Amino acid sequence: MRGSWRAAGLAAVLALPLGVVPAAAAEEGPVFVDGEAQPVFSASDVVRESLWVRAPVDSDRDGLDDEVYTEVVRQRATERGLKVPVVFLPSPYYSGGNDVDNHDVDVELHVPGGRGSGTPLRARTDERIAAAVGPNAVPITSARYESYFVSRGFAVVYAESLGTGKSTGCPTSGGRNETTGMRSVVDWLNGRTSARTASGAAVSAAWSTGKTAMMGTSYNGTLPNAVAATGVRGLETIVPIAAISSWYDYYRAGGAVVAPGGYQGEDADVLAEYVHTRADRAACAPVLAELTREQDRVTGDFTPFWQERDYVKDAPLVRASVLAVHGLNDWNVKVKQVAQWYEALKLNGVEHKIWLHQSGHTDPDTLRSAQWRRTLNRWFSHYLYGVDNGVEREPKSTVQREDRSWVDEAEWPAPGTAPARLHPWVGGGGKGALRTDAVPGRPLVEELRDDAGKSVEQLVDLPASGNRLAYGTRALTEPVRLSGTPKADLAVSFDRPAANVTAVLVDRSPDGTSRVITRGWADPQNRLDLSVTRPVVPGKRYRVEVELQANDYVVAAGHRLELVLLSSDHDYTLRPAPGAGLSVDLTGTSVELPVVGGKAALRRAAG
Repeated sequence: MRGSWRAAGLAAVLALPLGVVPAAAAEEGPVFVDGEAQPVFSASDVVRESLWVRAPVDSDRDGLDDEVYTEVVRQRATERGLKVPVVFLPSPYYSGGNDVDNHDVDVELHVPGGRGSGTPLRARTDERIAAAVGPNAVPITSARYESYFVSRGFAVVYAESLGTGKSTGCPTSGGRNETTGMRSVVDWLNGRTSARTASGAAVSAAWSTGKTAMMGTSYNGTLPNAVAATGVRGLETIVPIAAISSWYDYYRAGGAVVAPGGYQGEDADVLAEYVHTRADRAACAPVLAELTREQDRVTGDFTPFWQERDYVKDAPLVRASVLAVHGLNDWNVKVKQVAQWYEALKLNGVEHKIWLHQSGHTDPDTLRSAQWRRTLNRWFSHYLYGVDNGVEREPKSTVQREDRSWVDEAEWPAPGTAPARLHPWVGGGGKGALRTDAVPGRPLVEELRDDAGKSVEQLVDLPASGNRLAYGTRALTEPVRLSGTPKADLAVSFDRPAANVTAVLVDRSPDGTSRVITRGWADPQNRLDLSVTRPVVPGKRYRVEVELQANDYVVAAGHRLELVLLSSDHDYTLRPAPGAGLSVDLTGTSVELPVVGGKAALRRAAG
């Protein structure tokens, strides 16, 4: 009788006004008050299952379908007929990582027909595991959210990505096989693929409604992006936190080989080897060797290897709603990752919301736990249980400001944002002006020489240097808010056939101290097409666009906004021997800023 009540009873619960739940529902089903699921289940009285889900891919080439090791935590009431939705937490990190050498970055840049050289660097402790699974990664079920969700009527499912822990298959840093592996768990929850226990017995997810959310931080949040981009049915929503949307933009930028912040010399093959924790690692040796060849650290071109790992192009396939979260100071998974994903989702009519905070590579549960969990609760109550709590009609953007306050806005980038340009004027060897009007007349050229041994932070604070060009506005008469992606348009020539190009935006305080707002990189050999390397002829002037990382930043009144141009960026790009010369024509150079209030606001503040 109780089981037959369930379907009709749940529909009745969802049809009632917020906060009103029939008494019978509290006995064996979820309870919602003011649109939020309540903790009516015991987080310890649960059924735990360990199983392997079949994935229709053979990435380790053993002639057998890969299997995804999966752990299920569900309410005891599901043994008595209760059906619940799932919060699915995937990861390649549940079994830790290996000690792996990074690539050498102190190498000469690629010139068509030439080659670089070098020796490995030792990788440092990885913050990504801490961000993704917390300090207690093993056992799997120590994740921070389990008791919260289980007590509120959501089952929690964990899965180890292919080639990691107890899963078979091979890790490929975002490749199609990894996506297929995690999608297979969603398919199993919806009865579309099989699973087995350790003894080989078949096991189904008859307790599941099929409605699934995927969530995670870092790589754990990247997997939800990848699976959502397949359009799989049953995946109702995802919460990607500090997540990658295009792996090219994690390890490359504008044709240049770059690093995630803090991981200089890492690439797709290094990360795959790092998470390759399955017991029989020899099986994946050929796959990892192919990864090293195909990632192409030589040209930095956008090849089919990277196209496979680009989820942004598949945004039209996304069915799931997306609650995206990112740190505005995350230089590991940079802000471009969420900015381009979010824009693509909006353009394709995907239901969406964004949280942006002032920290780096972290879960917002560590910053604003109560409000964050309430947001998650309302989001999942709506998209997994169908509760009409209005969450999809609320402001789309929540942004933490520099003073650590939080503001809700209609959308991101902020409403009223429009492009506005600043132009550098002569004097960049010391500090030239940066103005809203362009330099008139004939070409006016200023020069710099590369020195990768100096960091950006050192160069921007030097009063004068031959290794960078710096330009600054007057002290702003009112605050200027940047919201979105800046771009530097350069007219530049080179005295060598290869060079890095770096552009940096800096906030200069009245006391002279500085803060890097954002930065970006480009390879002039890819000036026309990220997919094609074209030779650079020394002495010939080219137009090179440098896309800086997206941000949301307020430059305070009394501060100065600076544009700094240099060649190699010690902490991110390859680092050739010093000496490459860059000549910048100021009459053809500018920086386009996403300014709230557009040109008029920038002109009022900067003159």
